[in-house]
Amino acid sequence: MKLQPQFFDGICDSKSDFISEAFGIKPIIPAYLDPSYDIREFATGVCFASAGTGYDNATSDVLSVMPLWKELEYYKEYQQDLRGYLGNEIANEVLGEALYLLSIGTNDFLENYYILPKRSLEFSIEGYQNFLVGICGNFITELYNLGARKLSVTGLPPMGCLPLERTTNILFGSDCIEKYNDVAKDFNEKLKGMIANLNKQLAGIQLVLSNPYDILLEMIQNPEFFGFEEAAKACCGTGMFEMSYLCDKINPFTCSDANKYVFWDSFHPTEKTNGIIAYHVVKNSLAEFLW
Repeated sequence: MKLQPQFFDGICDSKSDFISEAFGIKPIIPAYLDPSYDIREFATGVCFASAGTGYDNATSDVLSVMPLWKELEYYKEYQQDLRGYLGNEIANEVLGEALYLLSIGTNDFLENYYILPKRSLEFSIEGYQNFLVGICGNFITELYNLGARKLSVTGLPPMGCLPLERTTNILFGSDCIEKYNDVAKDFNEKLKGMIANLNKQLAGIQLVLSNPYDILLEMIQNPEFFGFEEAAKACCGTGMFEMSYLCDKINPFTCSDANKYVFWDSFHPTEKTNGIIAYHVVKNSLAEFLW
């Protein structure tokens, strides 16, 4: 039975699609709540992402988006639909052979902990990292109990180098905020330790860490090597703060060739960048699932 991708993520983006293609499945992974699709398409891969969410429920509250626990509820609903469509035996085989990708966490720090006082008063930064890692471990365990066996957890990127964060650092030459990058590296190490423990505790699980930190930092520090011209500013608008609906071709400031930019908007990479990251992740972290 082929791997079927199931994504729990901050956003259904081209990175997810590139990974799916690498496994020879399909070029676009549909969003579960997209009414244009149904269980026939979802049977070969589905994305439960909610843009802007985090591990922490408080993060989803800040941005008024779907929390991670709700994504899990939709996944349970999907399981029932899949069993109705394929029958119990085949559906259980699909769910057990599926590759589950969890990519989340940046918003917890940049849109919650460092912006609002609630969590920063409640936790030290290390305490908050441990809090999030605990949520991640519990979420993975719940997926395991629902039949998941092949899972990848994506670490944090060098979030201090996102254009939005560099904009806030204008007094220091708009350099990367190294404090944020250090937090991302420390968090990734904590994820790595949690993953090692779960691989020992949960029989039959194959759990890996997919770490985009180094490859994205390399693109930011040496953009020309990867065929980029700009890494500090984004393609969209001024390249300094615009995101989401502010980014479209109608905006007169949006660049004419996004392939020259590492970032599409002030928070998200371009499709070209996602393609490079996806190739790196598949080659270095997900290769064991190809066989």
